[in-house]
Amino acid sequence: MTDAQEQARRLGRVIRRARLRQKRSQAQVAAALGYHQAKVSRLENGRGTEDTRVLRDVAKVLGIPLHELGLAAPPAPHTADTETEDMHRRTFLAASIASLAVPPMPSPVAHEDLIHALLPAQPPAPIAGEMTATELSDRVAAVRRLFSMCDYAELGRVLPPLIGDLRRVAADSSPTTTVISLLATAYQTSASLLLKLGDVGHAWMAVGRAMAEAERCGDPVVLASSVRVHAHVLARERHTAHAVTLVRHTAEQLASFYDRRPPRYLAALGLMLLRGVTAASTAGDRAATQDLLTEAKDIARYVALDRPDAWANFSPTNVELHAVSASVALGDSGLALETARPLMRRPIPVPERRAALWVDAARAYGQQGRLADGYRALRIAESCAAQDIRRPAVRELVADMAARDRRRAVPELHHFGRQLGVPA
Repeated sequence: MTDAQEQARRLGRVIRRARLRQKRSQAQVAAALGYHQAKVSRLENGRGTEDTRVLRDVAKVLGIPLHELGLAAPPAPHTADTETEDMHRRTFLAASIASLAVPPMPSPVAHEDLIHALLPAQPPAPIAGEMTATELSDRVAAVRRLFSMCDYAELGRVLPPLIGDLRRVAADSSPTTTVISLLATAYQTSASLLLKLGDVGHAWMAVGRAMAEAERCGDPVVLASSVRVHAHVLARERHTAHAVTLVRHTAEQLASFYDRRPPRYLAALGLMLLRGVTAASTAGDRAATQDLLTEAKDIARYVALDRPDAWANFSPTNVELHAVSASVALGDSGLALETARPLMRRPIPVPERRAALWVDAARAYGQQGRLADGYRALRIAESCAAQDIRRPAVRELVADMAARDRRRAVPELHHFGRQLGVPA
């Protein structure tokens, strides 16, 4: 038996012992995780344990220390050795200096300003003749472009005042549908940014506002876009079944006559379906994943908005990118890399999408234990979108990969983790 197989079986035994200690059934643990019982059974049998995101969820639900699942280094005994302590101080200083070379995420002040802009407040006084719908539309297009370019620092700076101006204009006794749809889009972008920052709590608030403005607007394009972000937050909180149901229900209302629909309509619907793909694959639901992917491919035959300045980035390429991500989530690392290889040679003009491809490739390599290849994929992702690599989900991936490299066979990976401020 190979070392990898023995390690997988060991992890399965750790999970099973933790579950039995708590006197919980596989079905109860699966319900807490948002998975099917069969997935818990596979984990206990040593299958699927290479997906570190799943292992982290299991550790949280069953109270398993991360080091027992290979997700962190074993706790070191306390030592008063002054030379060791001095080495730790030098390592900390080196990591701090290295982190200065990486473009920053939004500052705490910008983050607080965004949260404040989302909070309930007295209806602001309407503005008379100061801003036209065209000017506001241009500003909203600019923030969408900043998001697709992964310039989260600038996005965090310009979003709060934009939301304030849109709310003031929308406070008019008879605001136009255009202004309401722009406000909904600003809230959608806020939710997406907050998710990138790992702030799920405030993302819920932004999603609630986006959905309210979408209903007020009555535009199916705005509704589909708001549902997409809503499903994203649901899936992030492991309410994957609810996310898939929401996407499917909305799609049933909007999906028909694709050849007669304008590009904006098709792009919004397609992106919503792709969010359903992410939720379904996270839940391990292969049938739903394939159904949603097939429908998204059908829509992509009629639309290709694959530019950073497009209103929504939806195209056949985007569908293929989500197929890669779904395969990774389902633990099909070989299929993921096979699907990713032709995309790696294809020009992808949207930096956020380019970076996502290489991050997913790193996850797939990590599932196969190919940590050096995973590290190289992460550095390519960094070259595509440096700020995207600093978001919590990617930092967690780097930490997981470094923890699995117990023999320090890939020293560059550990150095990279220190650059990102990942705990050693």
